[in-house]
Amino acid sequence: MNAKIATPYSKKNWPFYWISRVDQRYVQVLERRLKPMGIDAPRWRVLMSLREDTYLSVSEIAEFSTMRLNTTTKVVQRLIADGLVTTRVRPTDARATEVSLTPEGERMGTLALAEVSDIFELAFRAVSNEEMDVLNTILEKVFSQLNRM
Repeated sequence: MNAKIATPYSKKNWPFYWISRVDQRYVQVLERRLKPMGIDAPRWRVLMSLREDTYLSVSEIAEFSTMRLNTTTKVVQRLIADGLVTTRVRPTDARATEVSLTPEGERMGTLALAEVSDIFELAFRAVSNEEMDVLNTILEKVFSQLNRM
């Protein structure tokens, strides 16, 4: 199937324009809501990555959080200094450093998640469950195609 665009490169009809705009606005709102907690978007991404899995390597966090590895490493170092995460050598592979939440990291992640859940609810208030399913399906397909390049 070929995607047809009525006016090539017109922002109104260019999905990547809207994807970028939505992401930019989401990060702005996210940071405004989380700043009073001392959490920025990169810290949020790492904390949420670790809520899904008890231990993740820095590389796995980078992949999950869509950040570069060197950026992820710096964020993890800041989170260690903040007392929100701890690290260990992966028991099955001494070359990998694993990261996990501390109790304070879990607490801060829970507080941040409440704010982010509110953002989500407000942002998608006018979107039905069916539309959300379609949106996620389309984005997953686009992502899969881009991964083939």
